[in-house]
Amino acid sequence: MTAPLLSRCVAALAALLVACPAAYAQAPAAPAEKFEPHVGQAGKDVIWVPTPDEVVERMLRMAQVTAKDLVIDLGSGDGKITIAAARLFGARAMGVEYNPDMVKLSQRNAQAAGVAGKATFAHGDIFQTDFSKATVLTMYLLPGLNLKLRPTILSMRPGTRVASHSFNMDDWEPDEVSSIDGRSAYLWIVPATVAGTWALDLQGAAPRKLPMSLDQRYQKVTGSVTLGMMQAGLREPQLTGSQIRFALVDDKSVRRDFTGTVTGARMEGSYRADNGTEGRWSAAKR
Repeated sequence: MTAPLLSRCVAALAALLVACPAAYAQAPAAPAEKFEPHVGQAGKDVIWVPTPDEVVERMLRMAQVTAKDLVIDLGSGDGKITIAAARLFGARAMGVEYNPDMVKLSQRNAQAAGVAGKATFAHGDIFQTDFSKATVLTMYLLPGLNLKLRPTILSMRPGTRVASHSFNMDDWEPDEVSSIDGRSAYLWIVPATVAGTWALDLQGAAPRKLPMSLDQRYQKVTGSVTLGMMQAGLREPQLTGSQIRFALVDDKSVRRDFTGTVTGARMEGSYRADNGTEGRWSAAKR
């Protein structure tokens, strides 16, 4: 091989060696693998198992979700419950999920469902998240986690509705249990706190002031009023959120049925007696 030809070959080879790294550098990166969750996937507190669509819908219907509600789903997974609340009922909804890949998947699912403006997702720990503004709380957790959350839930605004798939709250009895194809959905309504001593004030044609004592275990209430030297038990007491009902037969054999609203240390409402009289009533906590 002649010297000029040899020189040209060496130069070409050198140029090729220089160009190859550049060519590799300019090659497009391989696309990232798309995240796909699988049933039984481990999470921080629970494994991921999706809630069937029919159970999701029943949970939201038994909670009577409307467009006025803020629904917060604890451990929202792929976003199914959050998206259904926004899509089916027009509610504002937020999912709280610890797995960031699940959060991104939920956001894509909300976008595909056309509810990205109403259904949002937060990457966070359910035990470190403030969900106190929710009017409806949904969850599919384990019994121990439900119990751990129970004190926080009971401190929420009276009337908040709580729906759970499969697992209950131990001795806090649900207000409703629905069964869907062998699966259970539970509903609780957070009760007002009424335990204690009250001064009951009956207004109307025969005004009267009576000491009233109430005992409470979650939404179950018992009580009595003081009539002179006697304690007269309340009949059929019922507490649903901040709404209270009870009946009283007084020392004149007159039965009055009371309905009212609890607001902190005060109650007020109306009563109707079986002798046809009606009136207003109020009670202040002592």
